[in-house]
Amino acid sequence: MGSTIEPAELRSFVTHTESKISPKTSANLYGRAEMLAKMPMSLQRWIVAHASGEEYMGFVVDPYCVFLAYEIHDADAASTLLPPGYRLIPTAMFADETPRLCAILGAFNVRASFFWGARVELYLIAENTQTGMLTWVICDYESNTINYDPGEGFSAATTNRAIITTSHAGEVIVDVQSKERPHTLTVAAPVPAGSMCALDQRLWIDGNLSVDYGGRLAHDGSEPFGLIFDPAEMTQALRIPLESVEVTANSFGTAFRDDVPFSVAVFPFAQHFLTTSYPESRPIRDQRSLEAAVRAQIAS
Repeated sequence: MGSTIEPAELRSFVTHTESKISPKTSANLYGRAEMLAKMPMSLQRWIVAHASGEEYMGFVVDPYCVFLAYEIHDADAASTLLPPGYRLIPTAMFADETPRLCAILGAFNVRASFFWGARVELYLIAENTQTGMLTWVICDYESNTINYDPGEGFSAATTNRAIITTSHAGEVIVDVQSKERPHTLTVAAPVPAGSMCALDQRLWIDGNLSVDYGGRLAHDGSEPFGLIFDPAEMTQALRIPLESVEVTANSFGTAFRDDVPFSVAVFPFAQHFLTTSYPESRPIRDQRSLEAAVRAQIAS
């Protein structure tokens, strides 16, 4: 099912989303986040839950974010990272791939008023047994900017090095090293070798309507949250041939995933999302409701 968002509507949504992002606000929040990180977790959660301001904030993932999908070979070990009420479910990044239990690693540069910088996130793809929604469960991350998650609250940068960039040779270059955990990701993926292919719509559309936290990031009081975006942004992406991709180092999720990825995707365009500062469930469960939410934001 293709998006019914018209080009003029998309341009309005893009500018609406971008207008909600302020470098000044992001810079001011950095010092405040470091101060908040020293407070008790209960107080941190109360402050975030009662924070004033706009209901939605702009969240832009810049080109060229890269996603690596790995098959899970130890489902029991991976499942220990899931919050209650979830089960691993087979999926695939592209529409013509064989679904399998998978862990996905995403590396991207993000712009938002609440943080601005480079991030690597480890996801397990699971199904919410109560809602039936396919869900991206964020189980770990590293970043060079401020962070907030329900389990550990606020934190400053966690990396010694966080490089996600491109070269004139057309490569996406990822070189991220944590200063707090034994996490390293070093990848080179040649964009010219890729071709635009159809994405699995349940993973990329439904999954972004239900995002949750697992592992060290989970907290019993948090709720899955959804993003607002034009579903056409999730129609296709560049599929990079595996033989062209160099993964020199990847220490995320080694206890339960295969050594090499079965699929690599790169988005050669910016992705525009609206989200809330604190995880809140939203009554958006399908593409029609998602498109209605996009139009409502344009009209606001």
